[in-house]
Amino acid sequence: MQILDGKLVSAAVKAQLADKVTELKALGEKVPHLAAILVGNNPASETYVASKVKSCAEIGFHSTLLRFDAKISEKHLLDNITLLNENADIDGILVQLPLPKHINEELVINTIDPSKDVDGFHPMNVGKMVAGLPTYIPATPYGIMLMLEHYNIPTKGKHAVVIGRSHIVGTPMSILLSRNANPGNCTVTLTHSQTANLKEICLQADIIVAAIGRPNFVTADMVKEGAVVIDVGINRIEDASKKSGFRLVGDVDYNAVAPKTSFITPVPGGVGPMTIAALLKNTYHASLGQKVNMN
Repeated sequence: MQILDGKLVSAAVKAQLADKVTELKALGEKVPHLAAILVGNNPASETYVASKVKSCAEIGFHSTLLRFDAKISEKHLLDNITLLNENADIDGILVQLPLPKHINEELVINTIDPSKDVDGFHPMNVGKMVAGLPTYIPATPYGIMLMLEHYNIPTKGKHAVVIGRSHIVGTPMSILLSRNANPGNCTVTLTHSQTANLKEICLQADIIVAAIGRPNFVTADMVKEGAVVIDVGINRIEDASKKSGFRLVGDVDYNAVAPKTSFITPVPGGVGPMTIAALLKNTYHASLGQKVNMN
């Protein structure tokens, strides 16, 4: 069993981007600039955004953080996104989700200029991904593909089972793994909470991507010997022994499953850092007016 170290791979991606920024500065070219919008004070969102801003500083990107009260009106938020769309110095825009219930997330995503949508959520970018055209890939699936590539994990002809059908992870992951590319060329089964015989399907999997949002959902009796397991879940569960009162676990029962696997991602330290690395790569490409080609 080998751990897929997201921190290590993310550091490698950041180092490459830092070198590219150094080259841009030497040539007098524009440095990539990411703008993040944070609404309210959700603790998890605060942590994610702080990590993204810190990562930008580490590699020499410019970043702008716009913070708004949770009671901000939908119109005011959309107006601020429009200003970022019109600002030529801003290359990438991300709005940290979730948003307060009175704000329509779909409308917010649709308002972001697709050429600055470095989260890869805009319908135009999703459509291009489905069509196999260069675009901005949702950051978590993109990060997973970068990790598979880094570790040279064989995917051609493998059976991949994706658990979870969200538009952020599960669905794009199924598309990318089936693509005629490396990594890719998998036969993919997309499963979800309503799938019958899920255990039997998972036992056929060479690769499992768990993104269902339920702590320790994937158990050892669902995983065959030698499988590759990618755990996307980040779940808080109560733990009185921790100062915070909770600890983070994935969608996979790590201690029980890990001994059966050939490769597995830990939580934390697996997919999470790769999501940020992929976001930075998208921002770099956006600054050059390029798109990501996964074919």
